[in-house]
Amino acid sequence: MDSFFLSNLGSPPLLFFFLGAAAALLRSDLEIPTQVAKFLSLYLLLAIGFKGGVALAESDLDATVWRTLLAAIALAAVVPFYVFYLLRRRLAVADAAAIAATYGSISAVTFVTCVSYLDANGIAWSGYLVAAMALMESPAIIVGILLYRMHRGTNDDESAGPGGFQLRELLRESCLNGSVFLIVGSMLIGWVTGARGMEQVSPFVKDLFIGMLCLFLLDMGIVAARRLQDLRRAGKGRDGGSRGSSGAFLVGAALILPLVNAVLAGLVAWQLGLSEGDALLLTILGASASYIAVPAAMRLALPESNPSTYLPMSLAITFPFNLLIGIPLYHQALRWLMLT
Repeated sequence: MDSFFLSNLGSPPLLFFFLGAAAALLRSDLEIPTQVAKFLSLYLLLAIGFKGGVALAESDLDATVWRTLLAAIALAAVVPFYVFYLLRRRLAVADAAAIAATYGSISAVTFVTCVSYLDANGIAWSGYLVAAMALMESPAIIVGILLYRMHRGTNDDESAGPGGFQLRELLRESCLNGSVFLIVGSMLIGWVTGARGMEQVSPFVKDLFIGMLCLFLLDMGIVAARRLQDLRRAGKGRDGGSRGSSGAFLVGAALILPLVNAVLAGLVAWQLGLSEGDALLLTILGASASYIAVPAAMRLALPESNPSTYLPMSLAITFPFNLLIGIPLYHQALRWLMLT
């Protein structure tokens, strides 16, 4: 089991993440310009979407594929329910709903890092898991908003959400936000062009991928370390925010939720009979938490929620936990499960 952790700890992308965190904690002036960070994010989504589409074009869309996609959607819709009702006793309704949506949705960068881990270890994976990732973004957001409305009442206008928010705007934000649109579009392009398209863009999509991922995780390390301070402020509570929730409680939830969700997703992958690589990708999708799509949607749909709860939880705690410990831990657990 040690080899799993050592191989992940020795990967350049992960080490660059910790370099960024060290820079922030030691108050270095190291910075990745905002526009560069945005470009790196766009590149990673484009590259993984395109590669997934090419792999999808070369695979058969059999019953296993469709069952896996349906299972992924179901996971994204079910997880927010149990997370909401677990946290509801300690948090305000808006905060519990926002955290529920965060942990029901996924982190594309965690998925990309897991793909890099699989490639480095020579483990095959299927392109349709990229489609599963894209499909898991929106259901959790919608369920989180619905949970909030159920526990805070509805407006006279049935099409309106909290604060006069239109359901149509929610659907647009959750289904057409930039990250989902880009990765789905890139996947479709890869699927249509297939191997011929990959030959044309291979130097950009393949050869530069690890280097770009290193730069992106360097920036994420800086951001994550800074977000840790937000958890301390979140523990003090505020009007409409968490009611006396301590930072320790939020940190504990940010560590326990990915483990529980990984168990759920791993058991689903095992029941579906997925291969080793595909099972790990579905598990990491279940274990990850959104820090891009969901915060954007929550700012629009639930302005009452406190960003200093759900954003630091997903970005500063769950994200690095999955990168350092989660991926090799889930991999080892899945290998044991498949041998039983």
